[in-house]
Amino acid sequence: MSYKIIVDSCCELPKELWGDKRLEVIPLGLEVGDYQILDDESFDQAEFLKKVAEYPKCPKSSCPSPERFREAYHVEADHIYAVTLSSHLSGSYNSAVLGKNLYHEKYGDKQIHVIDSESASCGETQIALKLMELEEKGLPFEEIVRQIEVFRSNVHTYFVLDNLETLRKNGRLSSVKALVASTLSIKPVMAGDKGVIVQRGQSIGIKKALGKMADMVVSEAPDAKNRILMISHCNALKRAEFVRDMIMEKAAFQRTVIMDTRGVSSMYANDGGVIVTV
Repeated sequence: MSYKIIVDSCCELPKELWGDKRLEVIPLGLEVGDYQILDDESFDQAEFLKKVAEYPKCPKSSCPSPERFREAYHVEADHIYAVTLSSHLSGSYNSAVLGKNLYHEKYGDKQIHVIDSESASCGETQIALKLMELEEKGLPFEEIVRQIEVFRSNVHTYFVLDNLETLRKNGRLSSVKALVASTLSIKPVMAGDKGVIVQRGQSIGIKKALGKMADMVVSEAPDAKNRILMISHCNALKRAEFVRDMIMEKAAFQRTVIMDTRGVSSMYANDGGVIVTV
């Protein structure tokens, strides 16, 4: 059976999968005042971060339309999967589900499954790669759906950011009650809890915060040998490598992948942010 995996543009992809016909990236919109772009292959991270730094207000994103998802589903592939940002962070999931309904109304029956990643960034990547693995095994669609939902529920997301202002101003930190001001040297260690952002700890200085995050990853992934360690960073390769090395000293993950953030992740992570999923 042939298949296609559709992801929204918050999902980073390893370089070896760029242009892979089994995958399609649907871009979200990005807005920094009058500067409006699509988060597609033309995204220029350096230019975008400069615009964000100069803009006194908060940058925004807009999710793809249901019609955009509907047409992405309209391909020859037998099995279709869509992986989106957490439904707590974006309307992308709702658009993908509505797009599925619109597809059935216009084109008829097809095996389509939409997955709320309950994460973002490389959390979506984890799910997309697992879908590819399951499909390449030749498993039935219903079994893949069952296994991917279990897998999704066991993906852990952690992050440390230099700047939490975009998340705060866009209302994405509503569950964090005692958030430290981003102007202080105290850096929170954040995580995802069923798609909602929570604070797991804090440290003085970014390096100690990254170390605390690394310790959490190791302690909460006892089956590391069966997992992929994925790290996305926003213009912070050395920090990403620092975190990878700390984790790999204590846990033998199956393999590691480091990726630079796309537009949506760059907007929320801000310059210097590091995201880890296992």
